[in-house]
Amino acid sequence: MLEALLATTGLEFDFMRRAALGCALLALGAAPVGVLLMLRRMSLMGDAMSHAILPGAAVGYLLAGLSLPALTLGGVLGGLVVAAAAGAMARHTVLREDAALAVFYLVALALGVLIISVRGTQVDLLHVLFGSVLALDEAVLALLAAVALVTLAGLVLLWRPLVMECVDPAFLRGVSRWGALAHQGFLALVVINLVAAFHALGTLMAVGMMMLPAAAARLWTRRLQPMVAVAVLTGVLGGWLGLLASYAADWPTSPTIVLLLGAWYAASLLLAPQGWWRRRRVPPRHLRG
Repeated sequence: MLEALLATTGLEFDFMRRAALGCALLALGAAPVGVLLMLRRMSLMGDAMSHAILPGAAVGYLLAGLSLPALTLGGVLGGLVVAAAAGAMARHTVLREDAALAVFYLVALALGVLIISVRGTQVDLLHVLFGSVLALDEAVLALLAAVALVTLAGLVLLWRPLVMECVDPAFLRGVSRWGALAHQGFLALVVINLVAAFHALGTLMAVGMMMLPAAAARLWTRRLQPMVAVAVLTGVLGGWLGLLASYAADWPTSPTIVLLLGAWYAASLLLAPQGWWRRRRVPPRHLRG
């Protein structure tokens, strides 16, 4: 019976088990970062940064092909350069940081696609844009595990200033010197998680694993720690179920995972305590007779 169950889900194959582990590691690091991005009203920044890493990854591809160290280092450097440039533009011009990021990510996306299209093949371009979660090897899994560990350690270290910045950034800047360090450290965590997700889900899908579980978790609880836990659990289960659905239906894996997470978000809008239907149809507890 166990063998029959594994055969129907594809988990009898090593590449499916590696993909399932990769999805879990990705959710463990990306989902908590997504929760803080959402609470800081910077959700679209994740999308911008996911495209900002593409030119760096493209340069790494240009120099070393589909080499894991080259793509990773190039993506991290590209993301950090764009984040620093957007921050500098926001400080020294009339543009806000979100507008600066929008400018940079559009240019970065076009530049990265151009480099890969000119120097690579259509297969290489699809690999970079949409990932290859079914082709994860031990090196990529080690990278995902390292990023998850660094992210959790960084969040533990910077938790108080990050939470305070979500609530009252002006107060944090007035009473602590940790504000700027926490902000820059958090941006670095965003970048490395997007680079890790880039190897599994691709540039265009990476932000889905970061933001969709966070948005759904916000509808189920108001407390921060349970929200992070729900987001991680949603990301892990969504990744696994999307992986199994893509195997059973022979669909592309990355879009299937993101669409399934999107479907859960839509269901949460109706069913969750903070969702639209519950808030509209169910009276508050103190008004019940």
